[in-house]
Parts: sequence; structure tokens; C-alpha cells
Amino acid sequence: MPRRRIAEKREILPDPVYQNRLVAKFVSCMMRAGKKSLAEGIFYRTMGIIEGRMKTDPLAVFKQAVDNVKPVLQVKSRRVGGATYQVPVEVRADRRVSLAFRWLISYAQDRSEKTMEERLAAEFIEAANNRGAAVKKKEDTHRMAEANKAFAHYRW
Repeated sequence: MPRRRIAEKREILPDPVYQNRLVAKFVSCMMRAGKKSLAEGIFYRTMGIIEGRMKTDPLAVFKQAVDNVKPVLQVKSRRVGGATYQVPVEVRADRRVSLAFRWLISYAQDRSEKTMEERLAAEFIEAANNRGAAVKKKEDTHRMAEANKAFAHYRW
């Protein structure tokens, strides 16, 4: 918790190609060491690959993939009287998006395709079809929250 004031949210400008804030945020998440043009190039080539494979709007596939990976519930550790409980809590809207981005990027990096563009494209397509490692991570998170529903009264 900040002592003086709450930090204000910065306004994210839409990306140059799709004029979409979600895309701009994803590119910023994917960026490493301040190399934004490299991250943008990877993302736009990924969209080209998706368009070639699925013959549909790649932005719709991307949005569907993000929506399918967003978690609704997660567990947080809560210490009560010497015991630590995994308490299920709802996820805030901005955290849902950032978790979805993080999972999509990390599971795309773990894939076996040759280039990052191909890995991201494959992960987006699988997530849009409710398959893939990122969707499995969301389901595992939900399953963990369901299993610990008995401790929901410890919510704070």
C-alpha cells in the first residue's frame, strides 16, 4: 500500500496498425529490455501467420484467445491461527488481462516451433479453440479455487 497517494493509471495509446489498446498492451508485455520495435515486429508477423492459417481476422482470433485464457478465480494464501489456507478470491479485471498475457507469452516460449512468431501463432490459435497450455493453466487455477471453496469464509 502506498503511504502518500494511489498511483494513477497511465493512458495506453493504441498500436499503430490495428488501433487497438489490447494489442498495444500485449506488445508492451512481450517486450524485453525496451526493444519495442522488435516486439511489435514479432506480434505483427504472428498476426500474418494466423491470417494465413485460419483465413479469418487475426485480431478476432487474438481477442478470443485472450478471453479464453482470462481467469475468473484464483487462490491467495491467508494465514489464520498458525495454519495457511488457500482462499479463493475473484480476480480484478486488469489482473485478469495481465495474467492472460503472461500465460500466453510464457507457454508460447515453451513450445517447440522454430520461431517466436510461429509459437505465438500456434498458442493463440489453440487458446482461441479452448485448447493449449495457457487454457489448461486457467482451468487448473479454477479447479484449485473450486477445491478450496470451503475456505472462502476466510476472505478479507
